Amino acid sequence: MKQTLKQLQNLKGNTRISMLTAYNCPVARSIEQAGVPIILVGDSVGMVEMGFSSTRDVTMEHMVYHIGAVRRGAPNTHIIGDLPHLSYESVEDAVSNAKKLVAAGADSVKLEGPYFDAVKAIVAEGIEVVAHTGLTPQKATSFKKVGKDAAEAEQILQDSVALQQAGAGMLVLEHIPAELGLKITQALTIPTIGIGAGGDTDGQVLVINDALGIGDYWPPFSKQYAHVTETISQVCAKYRQEVENKQFP
Repeated sequence: MKQTLKQLQNLKGNTRISMLTAYNCPVARSIEQAGVPIILVGDSVGMVEMGFSSTRDVTMEHMVYHIGAVRRGAPNTHIIGDLPHLSYESVEDAVSNAKKLVAAGADSVKLEGPYFDAVKAIVAEGIEVVAHTGLTPQKATSFKKVGKDAAEAEQILQDSVALQQAGAGMLVLEHIPAELGLKITQALTIPTIGIGAGGDTDGQVLVINDALGIGDYWPPFSKQYAHVTETISQVCAKYRQEVENKQFP
């Protein structure tokens, strides 16, 4: 059953929250059947599905397309739509683009970094917002862990609190020390979802390609529950052999 972020907030301190990304209909359908309560249609699609070197190449048109596909596969799951790079630099753009993602099928939208006014404006339009602190790939120059020194950790904590005050209903914490993930989680009343942020956040998110083992590189904080790339290669090789040997059809 699809839940709002407001309803999911009741899980904080009671039940840990699982979240997976999805970018197409059949994978979204499988995630919904597994009972995972939240699907993130992330701008990670640019790197893991589209072959871009960063998430900064993802456009609003890309996000609208993939959100629609995921919604058709998972009609009863809360879907978060990522606002892509440069789509919320002004409050006007933030609100306009958030509405486009909701029209495409998202239940809430996510943005990266301390865009407090954008969060306030989107929430004022009745759209729930997921914030994102720690490593923010849309602006980052490297993918190294952040928040390791005291000043940077304190800034991430302050930004997290301010984003909650601005109206964010959930917060993604990416690639920060575990102790900082715990500190932020304890400081907030909204759920925190970690990705490389230790085991003491209120929930976890994984890129579905990382979980399935699709690709040839996975972040060190991810886990591969299968190695589907190997299976795909084996199936394709078997098919080629059977066609060449007149075994198929």
